[in-house]
Order: sequence, then structure tokens, then C-alpha cells
Amino acid sequence: MTYRNESPTSNGSQIYSALVDAPKLSKLIRLALNAVFAVFALTTISVAAELPEAPSSAIRSSSAVIEVVVPAQPPGIVLSHETKMIDKKFLSLAFVSTGSTFADSYTTLFARQNWLAGKKGVCNVEVESAYLYGAHPTVGRAYAVASVKSVSSVFAAYYLRKHHNKFWSLPLVTNSVMSLQGVGQNMATCN
Repeated sequence: MTYRNESPTSNGSQIYSALVDAPKLSKLIRLALNAVFAVFALTTISVAAELPEAPSSAIRSSSAVIEVVVPAQPPGIVLSHETKMIDKKFLSLAFVSTGSTFADSYTTLFARQNWLAGKKGVCNVEVESAYLYGAHPTVGRAYAVASVKSVSSVFAAYYLRKHHNKFWSLPLVTNSVMSLQGVGQNMATCN
């Protein structure tokens, strides 16, 4: 029989047998691929290194290798040249900055005292820092502003010093200068 004369049932049975055998073929291919993968994985592992010798073996093949032990540093000795974060210089600048800030807040309260006493011709309203203290500053607000200014300048100086900035003292000096200027102005005009 030629291709044209073939019966339709014979061709259909070949297709049917190919479809039935397809799952068997895919299982066989999957098994072969897993075997190939296992061989590749095991060959790469086996080339990596030799197995270690047992601790109980009497003869060691790598006796030429000597392990050098570095002595540990005692905890009290510091080999770096780092300075302490908080030293006498830092504490003295922080003390001057905080003191001048609280002095500025104290002398700012003179304006409130003059206002409560009804004095005319002297300062009875905060003019320079009214955005911080208010026109007639209360005691709590004045010292709260002083506390925030002091803590923020000390924190900024500590942060800069911790990160090795050479201008770490700038926040403390700036706060001191501004506060001492306020003290001088308050003493001259409100006292």
C-alpha cells in the first residue's frame, strides 16, 4: 500500500500509540536529566577538595603547615589614637553655653516683670526673640526655650565630634555668643 492507499485506521492507531506512550517518554527523559544533573553535581564536589584526615590517624600528610597564633590584646590597652568624646574641653564649652543660655532666659524675664509692674519707658515687651518667648514670656516658657537651645547645641557638638569634624565646637560657641549678646541687651535696656 502506498501513502494514498493506506487505511485511515492504521494511521490513527499510530497516533494513538504515540499519545499513550508520551507520559512514559516524559518520565524517561526526566529520569535521564536527573541522572545527568546528579553526575555533574557530584563531579564538581569531588574535584573541590580532599576529604579531611581523621583526628585519630597517626600520620599526617600536611605536617609542614604550621598555624601561627596571634596573641590577644589585653582589654585595657588601646592602640588607636582616638580621643575621648567627652573631655574637659567639651564639658567646659557645654557648661559656658548652657549657662549663658539660661542667663539669657533669666534676663528676658525682666521684660515680663516690667510689664506686670506697669513700668513705662523701659522694655516691657520681648522684641528680639518674640517668636521664641512670646511678647510677655512666662517663666516656664523661658526656661523651656533655654533647655531646648542648650540640649540641641550640646547634641550637635557631640554629633560633630563623634564624626571627627574639626568644627565640633561651633554649635556651642555660637549658642554662647548669641545668648551673651541677649544677656547684654536685656541688662542694658530692661534693668
